[in-house]
Amino acid sequence: MFLLMFILTSSIIIFLNHPLSMGFLILIQSIIMSMSLGSLTFNYWYSYILMLIMIGGLLILFIYMTSIASNEKFKFNFIIFFMSMIIFSTMMFSIKDPLILNNFHLKNDLILNYNNTYNFNLSMSKFYNIPYLKIMLITIIYLLITMIASVKICKINMGPLRQMFYENTNSKNLSFTKNY
Repeated sequence: MFLLMFILTSSIIIFLNHPLSMGFLILIQSIIMSMSLGSLTFNYWYSYILMLIMIGGLLILFIYMTSIASNEKFKFNFIIFFMSMIIFSTMMFSIKDPLILNNFHLKNDLILNYNNTYNFNLSMSKFYNIPYLKIMLITIIYLLITMIASVKICKINMGPLRQMFYENTNSKNLSFTKNY
């Protein structure tokens, strides 16, 4: 169910053209990812830390986007509204549906039986085993793509993102020696 919600939110990004709506979509995807990770484990500390890291990155992206496109108009699109309503309704049904919750509890019971026999609760390697491997790989790939995109956007020799009161240092007319 969480995979369906993740795919639906990924398909919405085609219709978005404003940085704030894209940031909101990334926030929704990180909430879905942390909920799915938290439902697979009994402790929510890993999903809580993942959510805090994603919100911190989104705040930095929000600062950059408001400095670049601060006065851009936000157009409301009904397709996005209806798709988001579908996502939230499936989210509510997945929370209230006892079959889905029982399925997660069965997986957790099997994992706990395995953990109790091998004293596996104290190590971090359980996040790289079968039930958690897909979520971990999605998180790693997402963070890698985000890092590459932020490096490509912010080149060191280009100066700040918004060139309001900025002199170009790449021009050939600048001399660094003082004439006395």
